[in-house]
Amino acid sequence: MLDSSYELLEKIKLGEDNSIEFKRIEFSGDRVKSPSRNDLADEIAALANTNEAILLLGIDDKTRDIIGVPLDRIDLVETYIRDICMDSIKPPVIIRAYRLFLPDHLGVQKIILKVEIPKSLFVHQSPGGYFMRLGSSKRQMPPEYLARLFQQRSQARIIWFDEQIAPETSFSDLDPRYTERFITKTEDSQLIQLEKRGLLKRDDSDILRATVAGILLCSLHPENHLPGAFIEAVHYKGLVQDSHYQIDARSITGPLDQQIDDAVSFVMKNQQVTARKTPDRVEKYQFSNRAVFEAIVNAVAHRDYSIYGSKIRLFLFDDRLEIFSPGSLPNTMSLETIELRQSTRNELVTSLLAECPVSYSERIGGRKHYMEKRGDGVPIIIRESMELSGKRPEYKLLDHSELFLTIFAADV
Repeated sequence: MLDSSYELLEKIKLGEDNSIEFKRIEFSGDRVKSPSRNDLADEIAALANTNEAILLLGIDDKTRDIIGVPLDRIDLVETYIRDICMDSIKPPVIIRAYRLFLPDHLGVQKIILKVEIPKSLFVHQSPGGYFMRLGSSKRQMPPEYLARLFQQRSQARIIWFDEQIAPETSFSDLDPRYTERFITKTEDSQLIQLEKRGLLKRDDSDILRATVAGILLCSLHPENHLPGAFIEAVHYKGLVQDSHYQIDARSITGPLDQQIDDAVSFVMKNQQVTARKTPDRVEKYQFSNRAVFEAIVNAVAHRDYSIYGSKIRLFLFDDRLEIFSPGSLPNTMSLETIELRQSTRNELVTSLLAECPVSYSERIGGRKHYMEKRGDGVPIIIRESMELSGKRPEYKLLDHSELFLTIFAADV
């Protein structure tokens, strides 16, 4: 964005607009006096909520004069900006900061800080509320505009969230070990095939970026790009959530199918098992492998990845398994119809999981792939669990933002 000094100078002459903001920096002792932290947070959030944009620090926003930032204060200013983006805006805004020389009206070279704000996947709230950029100024978003923006940047029926570009990514963020399973023998190149499959997508500048689905299925660490895209698994001794009685804990990361495998293994390893000989050895488990598999697949495949920083939580107790999945029920589903209907909010992710083979098929009732898109996952969870424990699993919706499943353990 405006990579050359000539482009920047020409843009400064034209003044502020929807995609560029100027700020003069003033100091008081060893701190930034102006602009204030809250004012700057509102401006940055407005830009991030509108489109990709540039913030130029060291330019007078009224006269357009290049004032610059003293060399001994440039570190202070950059830290000030980064702290604001991380601490004063929710969710945080990701920026790129560059230090540049530009000549003022007398030809004297001054240091400015160029802050690039990429187009965001999220809607950002700053201290003053929710702002958008309108021309050269920020405006509070009207309720109907805010609702529409949340839809476009979350479940988005216009463009599904998992099909959107993950900012600041590239083809190199996808691991070849995981992309090759979506490549077939055709005349198309690998990049073209991945683009056709929705794992890569070109941005407004025609740069090839990874999509949300690409990061989730083909990145070793999706949580680096989508904070919360992992499973927090904890095994507690007893019946209550208490860190003093924590037996085992793990943050499960990696591509989604690997997360499913590792989460299923976590439950299988930590659950109680009894065995008897009658005359052959017969083992009895607390939980059905098949029910656990279906429950974890549903949590991973159908959760709302647009909720910044929210992770799947899996808690194992002596008498039950609890799974918390971010997001409300998709579309028009309800708790009353969850057993009867089939729906998804991540169409691309579920389609790709349907192509990934399960290596332990015989342990989960012969399921060949992670998704089969027949809508029988919830019925299997309920039927298998009731046969084993005699208790029906319970689904609850917490604050319309998190789906909570409890599977009761069999008495072993």
